[in-house]
Amino acid sequence: MGQAGKARRQQIAAFFSRVRSVAQTEQLGPGWITGAADDDPSGIATYSQGGAQFGLGLTWTLVLTFPLMAAIQLVSAHIGRVTGRGLAYNMTKIMPISVVNTLVALLFIANTINVGADISAMGAAAKLIFGWGQHTFTLAFAGLSLVLQMFISYQKYARFLMVLTLSLFSYVALVFSLNVDWSAVGLSVIGASSVVSKDAAITVVAIFGTTISPYLFFWQSAQEVEEVAHHPGEKPLLDDPDEAPGAFRHMRIDTIVGMLLSNLVALAIMISTAATLHASGKTDIATAADAAQALEPLAGKFAFLLFALGIIGTGLLAVPVLAGSAAYAVGDTRGWKVSLDAKPWEAIGFYSVIGVAIVLGLVIDYTSIDPMRALFWSAVINGVIAVPMMAAMMIVVGNRKLMGQFRAGPGLAILGWLSAAVMAGATVAMVWLSL
Repeated sequence: MGQAGKARRQQIAAFFSRVRSVAQTEQLGPGWITGAADDDPSGIATYSQGGAQFGLGLTWTLVLTFPLMAAIQLVSAHIGRVTGRGLAYNMTKIMPISVVNTLVALLFIANTINVGADISAMGAAAKLIFGWGQHTFTLAFAGLSLVLQMFISYQKYARFLMVLTLSLFSYVALVFSLNVDWSAVGLSVIGASSVVSKDAAITVVAIFGTTISPYLFFWQSAQEVEEVAHHPGEKPLLDDPDEAPGAFRHMRIDTIVGMLLSNLVALAIMISTAATLHASGKTDIATAADAAQALEPLAGKFAFLLFALGIIGTGLLAVPVLAGSAAYAVGDTRGWKVSLDAKPWEAIGFYSVIGVAIVLGLVIDYTSIDPMRALFWSAVINGVIAVPMMAAMMIVVGNRKLMGQFRAGPGLAILGWLSAAVMAGATVAMVWLSL
């Protein structure tokens, strides 16, 4: 047993070494970070619940969401790289400002609820590890996130976020540390062992909602703009069409790899909880911390620590993305300076939105509000606003006046509209099943 454990640990160490080398490549950037941020603590809770309650029966959803998620994030990146402006700004060119303001306000509300749930989950995970101080750790994590965004230059901050993405692979390492029936996994991902029930349908909708989220659209588009600003020789493609071949190649690699990362990690979480919690009859998982705590007696201290540390790492990655995407959206609609590279006194409105989102999210941890109930309503809001946002994105990316010669081709347009249609169907199903 000792030799087997040692060999397994060596395999995990070698895996992490390969991951580090991939993460350091210049081909990865906004798409990689965006994909990683999608697996935040609230997402971890959703995937854990899916695995615990239904075993491997819903793993096929993460195969289905990959091409749809990659397509809509490519649309978002495409808009930012071509126009040199954020998503909200471009939306104001095709939609009434009152409609855009309403969508952005709802985005802010949903993101703030998500921030609160995530930092609360991080505090709970820290308490599981150290045995004390949930509120203390929650305050510390919120403060750390805010300080890093306000006072660290964008380039250093982006590198910090890149490092944090490595925390996601604790869940992949967890899979390697368990005895998994890979033949059953293979059948499940193609839908051969899918589960059909009302509860399963609701969970499928939740998986779609947490995987294809509006805050990711705004974040990646804004980060493409930031990346251009940090390379003196680069310009928006409308101003320098000769850069297009290399820029689009880089963007495709970065985005597809990032979304693949997101879905593989989600799949690893679902497989891990199916192989442990579901197999032992533990199906009542409400939070990510619940899943971590339930793992210890079933899979050992090592598995428990991997899961708990992953919650903290993904939370530190996701909170700035949630708060930052809201700030980019609000600032773009008002013509503010929006950049993580600006000093706080140079972009007061932008950083104020980030600060308010984190502080309001922190307040949730000190109220009687049920964080899981809050996350449910956050998912409802995201589902409602995602559809018009995705439709607006597809109109923008296909508009010759806004995109010039770089409007989306048939392949991207078809996949993008298909993503919007699937999300619309998921939203209708969520509302119908919740009534």
